Amino acid sequence: MTEGAGIRTGELPDDLTAAEAGMWQAFRNGTAYDLSSGDAVVDDPHGGHPWGAERTVRARVICRLLLDGPPPLSGRVASLKLTGLRISGTLDLAGGTVAPYVELKACRFEEEVLLPEARFQTLRLVDCSVPRLEAARVHTEGDLHLPRCRFHNGVRLTDARIGTDLLLNQAIVHRDRTGRSIAADGMTVGQDLQAELLESHGELSLRSAKVGVSLSLRGAHLANPYSRLALNAPQLTVGRTLYLTPAGVGSPLLSGTTPARGTRIQRFECQGGVRLDDGRFGDAVDLERARFTFTDRQELSLRRVQTPELRFLGEKPQRGKVVLSGARVVNLIDRASSWPEPGNLHMGGFAYENLVPEGPFPLTARLDWVAAATAEYNPEPYERLAAVLRGGGEDEDAREVLLAKQRRRRESLPLAAKMWGFAQDWTVAYGYRPGRAAVWMAVLWAAGSLAFAHASHPPAGGGGHPRWNPALFALDLLLPVVDLGQVGQWQLSGGWQWLSAAMIVLGWVLATAVAAGATRLLRRG
Repeated sequence: MTEGAGIRTGELPDDLTAAEAGMWQAFRNGTAYDLSSGDAVVDDPHGGHPWGAERTVRARVICRLLLDGPPPLSGRVASLKLTGLRISGTLDLAGGTVAPYVELKACRFEEEVLLPEARFQTLRLVDCSVPRLEAARVHTEGDLHLPRCRFHNGVRLTDARIGTDLLLNQAIVHRDRTGRSIAADGMTVGQDLQAELLESHGELSLRSAKVGVSLSLRGAHLANPYSRLALNAPQLTVGRTLYLTPAGVGSPLLSGTTPARGTRIQRFECQGGVRLDDGRFGDAVDLERARFTFTDRQELSLRRVQTPELRFLGEKPQRGKVVLSGARVVNLIDRASSWPEPGNLHMGGFAYENLVPEGPFPLTARLDWVAAATAEYNPEPYERLAAVLRGGGEDEDAREVLLAKQRRRRESLPLAAKMWGFAQDWTVAYGYRPGRAAVWMAVLWAAGSLAFAHASHPPAGGGGHPRWNPALFALDLLLPVVDLGQVGQWQLSGGWQWLSAAMIVLGWVLATAVAAGATRLLRRG
């Protein structure tokens, strides 16, 4: 009888070792096959304790089971469930279709696992030691679980299609020869991608990836000292929320949830640049308590991101830049202490509709926030902030922002225009405090009235003239165009003549400033 015919009839092949024969029978029975010793130190797949032939199976025997295995026993469903095995040789299922359920726990692979273009129902590798996982264009109808695994030379999931969930919780992934820890460009995940408490040593690449529900990097540590980016995910699409937030530590029940107060947590940390340009997020991008450690050339890039809510609530980056240029959000939830220093924030074209600060964020601090993003004068951030404040009913604060915009613009003007700007600011605050004009007019009028009450005022020329009235005379000097019949009727000399000229000049300056401010307000309206 040939080997293939023997397999199809369920007979045990003659070339199997004792460990492989036990695995073969467990596969047909659909039961778990556990060769662990019960000693946690010895059974640690990531430890240095050697595992001998008594718990070793060949990768090609596993491939034979999964691709062309024997029929299940009567009333059973064939499945491969292994615990505590050493797998020798390369597990090569490239291009194959695997129908049985596959679950390997605490196993040690001696060589890489090759799954490119393979098709699975559900594949679970839990707490396994794997030199490298090569799974470009792999397709699963159900889940792909890789929690607590350690990959010594990276994971490749480029263009993979995961039917439901992808789990990488507590996995440790080291970079491959290209510098990437996980290469998952173009990957599609039907539901959730959970990579909580993940350790990534290299570039985590998710370019153009699509996640149907949420992407959770709660408590993950990403580090890439070898190149510019630790998380490279431009054009990432997430159906709901991207979580770069803390994770609860110590209980599996905390996975996928925001830790309650008092729970021991591990925050999300990233040592290296983050690129999320052109991303689309259905609910939010959450950076609660995230910690970013950048060099001067690295940045948190959110260029042209679109999301209903941005929760910018992490620690202030001490170095590097935060770039929000062209991003569009509905609600910006932030803290004053989360934004970087002046010169390290860029938000040209950043559009937001509502501001929801957590903790104190006074208007002066908000103006400093805008100034920090504009090394050179740019009116757009000021106008955006004013529009949002006005939309929230805070008209007085909106006027303060527009006044700050004019003062910032004044710094870029030539000397003559700058002096005229100072005049407008002192008199009517560029039209945003029109009541100040009345105060200046009253002060000048009162001062002029008192001064001219002591002036010598012989009539100018002959004929009739009105009765001398120092208050009307001072008001006539201050009001341009309007003639109250006092100026021109009296002849002042010496210092009084100079005072009259000064009053006329001040009146024109005040009137022109009022007109300029009114024009600005009308244009804005």
